[in-house]
Amino acid sequence: MKEIEFQAASYEQWQDQATNALKGKPFESLFTKTIEGVTLQPLYTQEMLLEKLGDQLEKQVATIRTLSAANGLQIAQQITGDSPEQFFNNLEDSLSRGNKVITIDSRLPFGLDEQIIVKLSHYLTEYSFKFMVENSNDPLLKVFDTIEESKRKTVEGYIISKGTIELKQYPKVRTLGANTVSYHNEGANAVQELAIALALAAKQVKVSESYEEFASKFFVNFAVDTQFFAEIAKLRAFKVLWKAFAAGIGVEAIAVPIVAETSVRSFSKVDVYVNLLRAGNEAFAGAIGGADVFTVHPHDVLSKPTPTSIRIAQNVLLVINEESQVLNVLDPAGGSYFIESLTADYVKAAWSLFLEIEEAGGIDAYLDTLTQQIADVYAKRIKEVETRKHSLIGTNIYANPVDELSVEENAQFTDVKRLAIPFENLRKDFAAANAKIAILTFGELKNFKPRADFVAGFFNTAGIIPEQSGAIDSIDAAKAWLAQADFDYVCIAATDEDTKTLVPALLIDKPAHIILDAAGKFKEEADIWVSQGLNGFIFAGQNIIEKLKALTASMKEVQR
Repeated sequence: MKEIEFQAASYEQWQDQATNALKGKPFESLFTKTIEGVTLQPLYTQEMLLEKLGDQLEKQVATIRTLSAANGLQIAQQITGDSPEQFFNNLEDSLSRGNKVITIDSRLPFGLDEQIIVKLSHYLTEYSFKFMVENSNDPLLKVFDTIEESKRKTVEGYIISKGTIELKQYPKVRTLGANTVSYHNEGANAVQELAIALALAAKQVKVSESYEEFASKFFVNFAVDTQFFAEIAKLRAFKVLWKAFAAGIGVEAIAVPIVAETSVRSFSKVDVYVNLLRAGNEAFAGAIGGADVFTVHPHDVLSKPTPTSIRIAQNVLLVINEESQVLNVLDPAGGSYFIESLTADYVKAAWSLFLEIEEAGGIDAYLDTLTQQIADVYAKRIKEVETRKHSLIGTNIYANPVDELSVEENAQFTDVKRLAIPFENLRKDFAAANAKIAILTFGELKNFKPRADFVAGFFNTAGIIPEQSGAIDSIDAAKAWLAQADFDYVCIAATDEDTKTLVPALLIDKPAHIILDAAGKFKEEADIWVSQGLNGFIFAGQNIIEKLKALTASMKEVQR
């Protein structure tokens, strides 16, 4: 076997095989356009990468590997608690289990009195920290007034704020942050986030005494989403862009920390354990992409984390650190034809957008345009989720209809434009409507089951388990079942041919209180059937939210 050699296949040979496998579909159907406008190839080769980047490839890889601000990935577990006692107990427990960066959102459920502030200050002289505050008047910042002056030069950490924070006696506390998370939570794509990071940096460097002084206080804060390879490329692209940014102002680039966290934009209150899978995927992407500090949000963070969920979240990074060995490699994604190519695409697109922002007068002057651009991206994201072009497992596909939505809300994330919100609201609407939903299954099981399962899954996203009629084998039996059915809505699941025969027959004597739909697309018959009393259709690619919202409105009209 050691002597066997396999002939190398060319891209053209692979393309021919792929075209044959498509059975008539064009080869271009294998290309995917991302929400950033980047077209993904079905296959990447060394030749394609060298043709695309040439000598720039080596420079790109070298830049990414040299502009690392830290060795390894620091765990930044957020500390919560309903009372000061619980908060400090959780803090101690977190540190004992491997937390390296004390992470606190100042919107705590209890007041920060002098005793709490003094106690917290003792931790900051021993551990690094990450604070999320509102502005310079935030009560949490009083902790810096209580630290002994002799120890202030050694205190290290990051302060994320909406306003400017100045701590003159704390040279190692970074207060100039390019926080892209707020834009991410509005729906921004990777290219927009990268351009925003540079634009925020440009705004702050202009008012700094020097680049060196600025770089010593600067950091970037990203949220890492579920698009695994794209998020790896995003973090890597920032380092390349940062070198270009420094060159643009005539200085040598100084590595700055990349602070990151799992994105809650893709989190859902439905089937919350899927959030754990999302968080694990995002954390691993962050580690490979080169994040220096990372926060994993617990899977139930949208409502109220439990001690178990908090421990699991922290263990995600512990496993990545200790078991994956990925952090023992300087640049784990380096040399990947796909990721290197995608990194270059992001660099080019983000730099172009950054220059556009600067030409407009900076991020403040460009804000209205940027807000609209992000709103357009968010609208596209929502449409893709509502039509299942983008899958939210457990929410818009493979949904568990018996899941109950938590009534608790975590104030930290109430403003995030999460993709699951329309489906969560849909569940509330259907629960209030108390509608009786059924599927009329006609013909043999093997024929109607695929469509019956699809319709059931369609309604599962709204928390509904439709009843099924069982196999009905004649039109007369179907008429009899429908005449006696105590349902608000019925959808017919059958083959195309059976549906074409069944629908006209059922519409003749359809009970007035029942809304009737058919599963499938019937373009030629649609207008006639609807004019005869059919409500509409359920089919793949349909906007679930629009369809089911219209259905609840129709049921309310019938019930009146």
